[in-house]
Amino acid sequence: MKIAPLHIVLVLAIVATTAFAQSSSDQRHITPVKPSTNTVLRPAKGTKEEVVQRYLQGDTASANEELRRDSLKRVYPHYPMLTQASFGLSFGDALLMAFGQKYGNFGVSATLNMWNRIQPEVELGVGFANNTPEDMNFTYKGKLAPYFKLGANYNFTFKSEPKYQVYAGVRLGFSAFKYDVTNVTYTDHYWNESQAFELKGQSSHALWGELLAGLRVQVWENLSFGWQARYRGIFAEKKNPQAKPWFIPGYGDRDKSFAFTMSVYYTIPLSLDKWPKIEDPKDKNSKTK
Repeated sequence: MKIAPLHIVLVLAIVATTAFAQSSSDQRHITPVKPSTNTVLRPAKGTKEEVVQRYLQGDTASANEELRRDSLKRVYPHYPMLTQASFGLSFGDALLMAFGQKYGNFGVSATLNMWNRIQPEVELGVGFANNTPEDMNFTYKGKLAPYFKLGANYNFTFKSEPKYQVYAGVRLGFSAFKYDVTNVTYTDHYWNESQAFELKGQSSHALWGELLAGLRVQVWENLSFGWQARYRGIFAEKKNPQAKPWFIPGYGDRDKSFAFTMSVYYTIPLSLDKWPKIEDPKDKNSKTK
């Protein structure tokens, strides 16, 4: 059976059209690929030269790690573990006694500034009282007695230079002391008679805790002043049924939960060669001009 030449031409035309359509469809689904390049982008200006060389040599992993560490140092300056040692003298009660306060606490402190963040501190001092309350019928005399406090501060301004500090802290205090209660008068309203007596040689001890918030500012070279607001509470004390102590050395008036203290400090820098170099904004502005 012979096929007419026209039929052969039609068949070939259909086959060619189908093949061309298939080829066009395949080309539409091909995703163009950007040719690879061996070009290494140079790090930002100001990068250490050794880090730049790592980039150029293709060691980008260690170079990126070095840049990350450098950026963290700029954001969080890392001070050495032993940053400073400070010795303080409290003088707030001396000023308050000049304005009529009837008791005083005077102490010294030693503070170790670690990483410019954590600051263990110990306080030692003495306290005394001599008060005749106007609305009471007795005279209270707290004999000179020592007190001891142990605690730590946390410096919230650890990113800045240590000469300016804003911090919060805790203290645990203890004191053993003696006191006299004299000129005690008792009136029997039935017989309308008054009696006077004294309670001398009373003794007690107390354990208390404090939460504090403070500010310290350098005023001249190694000299700085500090202010602290304290919230206090008594944990335990020796019960004395005859006369409860009105004053506790290192604590103050037992009926007052809040106190305000002031101190002067002398600070000794430690490991100064390891302190981070923090640029002064004035120097930066002068360079840009």
